[in-house]
Amino acid sequence: MGAAVSRVRTGLDRLGDEAAVARLLRGRRVGLLAHPASVDARLRPARAVVESTGAELRVLFGPEHGYAGAAQDMIGVRSEAGGDLRVRSLYGERFDDLSPSPEDLDDLDVVVIDLQDIGSRYYTYVWTAALVLEAAVAAGVEVVVLDRPNPLGGARVEGAPQRPGYRSFVGLYDVPVRHGLTIGEVLTLVCRARGLDGGALTVVDMQGWSREMTFADTGLPWVMPSPNMPTLDTARVYPGGCLIEGTRLSEGRGTTRPFELWGAPWLDGEALAADEALGRAVSGALLRPVVFEPTFHKHAGQRCGGVQVHVTDPARFRPYHAYRWLLWAAMRQRPDAPRFRTEPYEFVADRPAIDLLTGGPEYRELIEANAGPDALRALIELDARGAAAFVEGLPAGVRRY
Repeated sequence: MGAAVSRVRTGLDRLGDEAAVARLLRGRRVGLLAHPASVDARLRPARAVVESTGAELRVLFGPEHGYAGAAQDMIGVRSEAGGDLRVRSLYGERFDDLSPSPEDLDDLDVVVIDLQDIGSRYYTYVWTAALVLEAAVAAGVEVVVLDRPNPLGGARVEGAPQRPGYRSFVGLYDVPVRHGLTIGEVLTLVCRARGLDGGALTVVDMQGWSREMTFADTGLPWVMPSPNMPTLDTARVYPGGCLIEGTRLSEGRGTTRPFELWGAPWLDGEALAADEALGRAVSGALLRPVVFEPTFHKHAGQRCGGVQVHVTDPARFRPYHAYRWLLWAAMRQRPDAPRFRTEPYEFVADRPAIDLLTGGPEYRELIEANAGPDALRALIELDARGAAAFVEGLPAGVRRY
């Protein structure tokens, strides 16, 4: 049986197969921002494809988790082996570590960006790309982004953009939680928002991708882009599941199904799964009660009650909507239990992580007030209007497909 043929050709596929695209790099001094999922349809790594164009590859840049993708979340990466090439980490101990320095760029003609995003505001790769774009423009270095599919598709958005004062590395620019954009579109939006020279950014568009497609429709191989994003199922729940990072609940890190499995030692998963009203709110998925023991991270080695979210109908499932209902119900089980993370989160120490993730204090305040379902329903409806307004207000040319 032969290998499956992909319906979609990514920017990296086009770079390797089309002479006109390869000419963008041939004979030029290049830096490459990539990670383990930066592969073409034949699973060739981006480094090999870039080098095949005749470019002079000089440095590899790594986003959060590192170029090799081995580090866990929020772990600074100091150095990595790159064979004969220098590897420069763009995730360290300080916010300033997130951008390349002028010295990193001064011997380059072009920076190539090839990162598989997950379509969620708080997945940090698009913001690393944005910071690289800003630094490169300031240094007079061109940027070529090799576009890739948004795994969740580009037709639906969820969650209003951040409120003023709530930008962070889990949302450097104001976009919905499930933003419906590709990385090329995000960087096009950044260029517009910052008034950057549009000629400094070249987006190598995909071929065969449309906004209605999810990753399962593309025929492309799934390669996990970060240590806790093992499957497409994980990506489907992530716009909601990542909210758990802002709580005292385990988001399933230290298990084989992070963000799908979640809970805490004090949580009654049986009661959550049996709640018929909650089940109706989590449309397009089923809740299965579970008991699990994370091997690391929150509640490591402790038996946690919880649920696994099984997505049965990706077209109907709204992850951000669903997990806000799920967390609201979980917090109401034990109002006396610790609720929200208070430690610094993604280089921010002056406001709770859950506020950075949701884009404002409203959701946290609702839970802390033990508000009823009508209050949550009103907040979700308000956010839906904010998401719709974002789409309507997108500048012409940002949506490329």
